Amino acid sequence: MLTTLMISGCSMVYELIISAVSSYLIGDSTLQYSVTIGLYMFALGIGSFLSKFIRNHLWGWFANVEIGIGIVGGLSALSLFLANLYLESYALVMYAEILVIGTFAGLEIPLLTRIIESEQKELRITLSSIFSFDYIGGLIGSIAFPLLLLPHLGYFATSFLAGSLNLLAAVLIINRYGSRLKHRTAYRIGSAILLGCMAVGMFFAENVGRRIEGGLYRDDVIRIEQTAYQKIVVTKHRDDMRLYIDGNCQFSSADEYRYHECLVHVPMAYAAERSEILVLGGGDGLALRELLRYPEVKHITLIDLDSGMTKLCSEDPQIKALNCGSLTDPRVTVHNLDAYEYLEHSRELFDVILVDLPDPNNEALAKLYTNVFYRMCAGHLTDGGILNVQSTSPYYASRAFWCISRTIESEGLAVKPYHLQVPAFGDWGFNMASGSELIQHHPLFTETRYLTEETLPALFAFGKDERADDIAVNQLTKPVLIQYYNDAARAWT
Repeated sequence: MLTTLMISGCSMVYELIISAVSSYLIGDSTLQYSVTIGLYMFALGIGSFLSKFIRNHLWGWFANVEIGIGIVGGLSALSLFLANLYLESYALVMYAEILVIGTFAGLEIPLLTRIIESEQKELRITLSSIFSFDYIGGLIGSIAFPLLLLPHLGYFATSFLAGSLNLLAAVLIINRYGSRLKHRTAYRIGSAILLGCMAVGMFFAENVGRRIEGGLYRDDVIRIEQTAYQKIVVTKHRDDMRLYIDGNCQFSSADEYRYHECLVHVPMAYAAERSEILVLGGGDGLALRELLRYPEVKHITLIDLDSGMTKLCSEDPQIKALNCGSLTDPRVTVHNLDAYEYLEHSRELFDVILVDLPDPNNEALAKLYTNVFYRMCAGHLTDGGILNVQSTSPYYASRAFWCISRTIESEGLAVKPYHLQVPAFGDWGFNMASGSELIQHHPLFTETRYLTEETLPALFAFGKDERADDIAVNQLTKPVLIQYYNDAARAWT
């Protein structure tokens, strides 16, 4: 029963590791999780079917299965990262892992059932015990992975740990029921060596992770942080420092001023009042840096879900130098909350709301680009207040960009899209909106490195190849934006 609990939890962890790593490396989390679950269930069926051909030496077969799944599962994260770095066909490695692990897992329960039945001669008790512990183990694995394992251990140490537990299950069986095994001495030595290798892998997982991560980025990796919500990687090449979230570049210190000047100073010129500001996302503090240059700004509320992000960017000397210590400014209040929940429960009104969130490449983020979300944003604007939304690229992801624009417009807001060239990103766009007519109330802030009164009108002009027609509104119940975005990502990849 103990081994049943352990192996079920490990199987669930392997599924989640493969899905999460594939989402991190390839994107399109819905597709990755769906394919993993579907293939895994199919492989379970194959394993169950194959178990009928095993007639003798059940204890030996069970030990072999645990050793096999421990090896393949323990190396799952490492092999996926290596496949992404050095092989053209990442998907084949991913599918092979799922099928092998699933087939092994499909063999486990039939073998255990027959073993226990042969010992106890009571099928009713055997089945109820096996499946009870199997389901409980699955629950433990599915809860432990996002809450404990991934945030504290990361992908590599988690997979090595799960592999160790499968091998430990084999060790328990071999030691407890060694008299029923042929070649039990070889089993004991082999399983002990493999278990030791997994333990070594766990010990050096951080070093392995740094070396592998270094191969994913063109520049030197100087910092890696796995938070409860995302993986943050900071790279540096000469004077260019870049911050990545789950593999996607968030800023380059060489040109981020272009992006943040346009994000902040354009809506500030259109806002009637500019004393109370809300920033949703923007945990790097760079938008705050620009906002704090206005003497009339009395208070800024920043909402960023990830405390790891705001902590890093308020304490890391290099990032702090870039954002001028904006996250610890007395005019700034930081709340580590979900932006959707904050808007849902807050009653505050703001003159300017900046939505500086990562691109909508998964369901959790796409929720923050829906008509309901923009309706809540509009409800927190003062009269003449301005909403400005980071909206991806009108060139590389034109359907996604105009979907965001149309979704904001569907809530009765006047929308004024604009864009600029950011060397690190390419052509990048925003959607500025208001409940009233969009009129420039103030001269443009010109103590800038890029933005001028002369360049401002050009921001609102779009070429023919930057437009898209037949675009649907992104709704909570029909998140079309994810599809638009992932289609664009696949096309450009």
